[in-house]
Amino acid sequence: MGRDFHFSIDRGGTFTDVFAQVPDGRGGSTYRVLKLLSEDPSNYPDAPREGIRRVLEEVTGVPHPRDVPLDTSRIGSIRMGTTVATNALLERAGERVALLVSAGLPDLLHIGNQSRPDIFDLKIQTPENLYETVVEVDESVMLPLGTEPSPRNGPHPESNANIACPGARVVGTTGEEVCVRRTPDLDKLRRDLQAVLDNGISSIAVVLKHAAIYPEHEKMVGQLAQEMGFKQVSLSHAVMPMVKMVPRGFTAAADAYLTPHILSTDTSESRHSPSRC
Repeated sequence: MGRDFHFSIDRGGTFTDVFAQVPDGRGGSTYRVLKLLSEDPSNYPDAPREGIRRVLEEVTGVPHPRDVPLDTSRIGSIRMGTTVATNALLERAGERVALLVSAGLPDLLHIGNQSRPDIFDLKIQTPENLYETVVEVDESVMLPLGTEPSPRNGPHPESNANIACPGARVVGTTGEEVCVRRTPDLDKLRRDLQAVLDNGISSIAVVLKHAAIYPEHEKMVGQLAQEMGFKQVSLSHAVMPMVKMVPRGFTAAADAYLTPHILSTDTSESRHSPSRC
């Protein structure tokens, strides 16, 4: 006997579906399918584990008590999928989040990209923000325009090239030159973040201008937040390293909003599930 049990499990908000490939006793394999309530605490602590337990018990004929760790010696693989994050997003049941954004852009994600189903609708209904409060980070990074004509540089690139960089010139991740006008004021940010913690918020999304090209400021902010005890720190350049700040910000906010919820579910399953094979 080898590791001849393979499980594929989809854990939803209401039901958990278990598909199992199991030995047929003749050297081949057959299948078992189960559907369980995702939450049924009066009968079992965790639906994926319960599905695995029932299949092992039924096929092997060996009792697998609910209160005893499962014997994983014959489990070859467990694949898990879940709609927990989707449900939390639709139900607005995620973590409380603070958005940290470059100074001067506190409404960036609230304004978004102005896309709407009906462009002439006079009553625009926008979705609720995933973040609860905004902290402006006193920092500034700019990209020198150079002397080459481009959509960003306009019709007079020569005059734009004469605009001085009032800070350090460094090279970004793309090889482009970046002008660091102001590094983050970490002393002020520490005070602002302490107020966020005192308000009971421990998850933050950090979205700074040009962070996809020059992520150092986000890294500084993230390190400070972790040292202060924030449990979830989503840095936009790490979550979605793209130039456009709005979609990068939306993704970071969603990550900060949903990741703690997903991890709490995963922790619960890990606590009650078999040890990793």
